[in-house]
Amino acid sequence: MTQRRASEPQYSARSPFSARVAPEIESFAVGDRVTHDKFGLGRVITQESAAVVVDFGGAQRARIVSPYTRLTKI
Repeated sequence: MTQRRASEPQYSARSPFSARVAPEIESFAVGDRVTHDKFGLGRVITQESAAVVVDFGGAQRARIVSPYTRLTKI
């Protein structure tokens, strides 16, 4: 039997707080078509380690950092 640390709370088996699952961060590649809640449709033009640069048409480009909560791959 393993002992729990004092800082870890104890939850019942049916508790929604018992599962500690990290949200999956979506990955993007250069050329991917994406949509953004604020900017609309665009295409990934540059991929960095923790950000992507997206061209939304015209002269509008945006650097969006991870986690990409408002950015969705089409």
